[in-house]
Amino acid sequence: MDRSLASLMTRAPRVFDPARAADAASFCADLPAELREVVLASVSAAPYLMRLLEREHHWFSRAAIHPKNALDEICANLGAAPHTDLSSTLRQAKRKVALMTAIADLGGAWDLEEVTNALSTFADAACDAALRAALAPIIGQGKFGQVFGSDQTGTAGMVVLAMGKMGARELNYSSDIDLICLFDDSQFGPEDLLAVRGAFVKAVRKMTAILSDITEEGYVFRTDLRLRPDPAVTPVCLSMSAAERYYEALGRTWERAAYIKARPAAGDLSAGERFLSGLGPFIWRRHLDFAAIQDAHDMRLAIRAHKGLAGPITLPGHNMKLGRGGIREIEFFTQTRQLIAGGRDPTLRAKGTVEGLNALSAAGWIPDSTAQTLADHYRAHRVVEHRLQMVRDAQTHTLPKTDIEFERLAALMDRDLIPLQTELQERLRQVHELTEAFFITDPPVAKASRALPEHAFDAKIIAGWRHYPALRSPRAITLFDQLKPELLQRLSAAARPDEALLAFDGFLSGLPAGVQFFSLLQANPSLTDLVIDVVTTSPALARYLSRNAGVFDAVIGGDFFSDWPGKETLAVQLHCALAAEQDYEAQLDATRRWAKEWHFRIGVHLLLGVIKPSDAGRQYADLAQAVLMTLWPLVIAQFAERHGAPPGEGAVIVGMGSLGAGQMTATSDLDLLVIYDAAGQETSNGPRPLSTRQYYARLTQAMITAMTAPMAQGKLYDIDMRLRPSGNQGPVATSLVSFEQYQQKEAWVWEHLALTRAHVIAGPHSLVQRVTEVISDILARTSDMIHVCDQVADMRRRIAAAKAPEGPFDAKIGPGRLQEIELIAQAGALLAGHVSHHAPDGLRHAAQIGLLNSETATTLTRAYEMCWSLQCAARLLSTTAVQPTALGQAGIQFLTRAAGVADLDTLAAKMLQIYAASERVIDAALTTKGTQTERAKI
Repeated sequence: MDRSLASLMTRAPRVFDPARAADAASFCADLPAELREVVLASVSAAPYLMRLLEREHHWFSRAAIHPKNALDEICANLGAAPHTDLSSTLRQAKRKVALMTAIADLGGAWDLEEVTNALSTFADAACDAALRAALAPIIGQGKFGQVFGSDQTGTAGMVVLAMGKMGARELNYSSDIDLICLFDDSQFGPEDLLAVRGAFVKAVRKMTAILSDITEEGYVFRTDLRLRPDPAVTPVCLSMSAAERYYEALGRTWERAAYIKARPAAGDLSAGERFLSGLGPFIWRRHLDFAAIQDAHDMRLAIRAHKGLAGPITLPGHNMKLGRGGIREIEFFTQTRQLIAGGRDPTLRAKGTVEGLNALSAAGWIPDSTAQTLADHYRAHRVVEHRLQMVRDAQTHTLPKTDIEFERLAALMDRDLIPLQTELQERLRQVHELTEAFFITDPPVAKASRALPEHAFDAKIIAGWRHYPALRSPRAITLFDQLKPELLQRLSAAARPDEALLAFDGFLSGLPAGVQFFSLLQANPSLTDLVIDVVTTSPALARYLSRNAGVFDAVIGGDFFSDWPGKETLAVQLHCALAAEQDYEAQLDATRRWAKEWHFRIGVHLLLGVIKPSDAGRQYADLAQAVLMTLWPLVIAQFAERHGAPPGEGAVIVGMGSLGAGQMTATSDLDLLVIYDAAGQETSNGPRPLSTRQYYARLTQAMITAMTAPMAQGKLYDIDMRLRPSGNQGPVATSLVSFEQYQQKEAWVWEHLALTRAHVIAGPHSLVQRVTEVISDILARTSDMIHVCDQVADMRRRIAAAKAPEGPFDAKIGPGRLQEIELIAQAGALLAGHVSHHAPDGLRHAAQIGLLNSETATTLTRAYEMCWSLQCAARLLSTTAVQPTALGQAGIQFLTRAAGVADLDTLAAKMLQIYAASERVIDAALTTKGTQTERAKI
């Protein structure tokens, strides 16, 4: 319920001019005593409010009973006002709104947000009424009837975007309004566009005249159209397509910041929303945009220089908006932070300043204390701004220069002069210190405790950096020159500085652009250590990082070092991320971007020792499974648009090999099967129906393409489907009936071994259960131990003949190494009749059925864990077997740390010992003794 103004009063200004207060008494006779006190004190200090009261006191006395209803009625009636009388109607409405909001503000009846919202709502209504009045005669002329169609009373696709404080619904008491006027040219044919644009330009000029011309009744709003693209040469109303082309090609950071607050305020609001939605990629960059800090800082300095505001904070004549510690400082701080991270986090895209500060705090971008302090100062600054403007309806933000005028301000705020001035000085100082620190662009300085003798690096290498793509622009060179001393010092701290320099040189040479990345390092100096750790340790990660520096977004913008969320949570996160994308291709690219950030995180965690190789293996597999779980329904939906829904019960994806085992390395590909159940349905039902077999074959190929296509963000994973029935000769998708029959009647022992690690990852729940049961039933059939062992022994011989191990650090292929241990584990699982995803589980089964004993099972389990640790760490360093001569010192340290040994020689000796022990166990286990009983004695 709308309460009366009198009942809401919580404070009152002090009387500044008793004579003026006495003169106003006759205008307040009908007001309640508590409201009369506020009004008389207010007009005694503000001549402008006195003039408003003189003209509108009869209305005010009535409206004060239900003030918000009265303002709502004013705004609603503007649209119905005769166009011929609109100029007068708007100015009278402005007087009423100005008087009501001022008294509600000064008396504490409304808080700051209520006041600015009321002013902004009136501005919307005034703009809409003025626009429609300006368009009405043009539409009604008839000659544009073919162009504007049946839209005889509307806006014909034209929209007025509110920018700045009006856009954020933060309009101040005596503000101009920043507008951008556009029209939706997609509604018109090319032959009509010139005439249409001329009509809209004429309408905008008339609209601004209605709003801003000063008549005997005053004005409504000063109107500023200069925020439009290139205002010196463009018309006051632009087509949306022309504006989009401009922002795409020439848009600057300040224009991106301006559009944070933009919203459709008048005219065709739906067309305006479509335009802003399409402009989203321009405003909100996909990656963290730390380069915006320097752009914003440059704007701040330019404003200070232009307005002569570069001096120290002194109260007399200080500009509360543009001066040091002023309103604009808080807005720049907030908007720049929003630009940096808003592309990744939509919750940061708040239009209001206080709302934006709260969002940044909630997301962890600024401390809660900083957000609360700046929000408090922002509100206090705005209150002072309003009081300054109420005095004479002047668009001023300047504190008084004389004591008498400062006394006037103090009276309006019901404050004693000295405490008020002290508080203002302190608020300005705090804002300046909090915001200035964020914008400082001085290069990071190494701490004295880290000072090292300067290493004599190869000058030719350093001189060559200027020719790299990342250092093409003057700005990139400036940023890098600021960073270089610290970079070189940290490279000097490496165990082998010249080696580290070469590694960094390789990274820098592959970096396609530098401004964003160097800005990121400058704003986050601690990242420099991480960059050097990555590029000097893992060439594979370094190559990836040089082409995907945006993955550092995850380090800066999220809980990068928090606990692993698990595949279900990952799948939910990816699903939410893809829901924000507009089309299938964008979703595939977003999947790549998202997956690579998580893949990078796992690698960095392993590199830094945050997780063990066993943890990394599980996390790599979780990530791959989450991608498959999310992408499979997406591919099906896209495929179904053309060929109809999947026939029958649908299809599932089965993970095999390391994916099925839930233990992958950084370079693992994905071994997959696709199994479907058509349930007797012969064709799909869609615009282009396919036979069932062809449908699932092509659907599988669509999934492979979705995973492997080299898009803008690269590919996701390599896919291997050679474990499907009949291998490369078989269909890429297999019916459940055929799969079951093949496995029961035709499959080789090695195929049943592989099946022990099968894991159904994605698909309809009921079919997932059925396929899982079929696999379990197949494995539960009794297998002959002698036959299985003979087949495993034969597989060992063929593998050994095909490929020899590449030295002691090749932990995968060779006698007693990973592949052979996994074969024994799979044999144990098969003979026990179980699915056994993890090798240690299979080895326990092998001991239970007598293929191994507890001692030899323990020997192989420990060997497996050591081999896996080495393999997982090595794949982070290289896509092939590790060669000691190719490892830098940092790589050697990482490898030995992951394996838990002191140096490479110790590691080599230990691994050879492990391989030999494992080989002896496996040889003994597979030696044919003639009977299963004899074999059990091994």
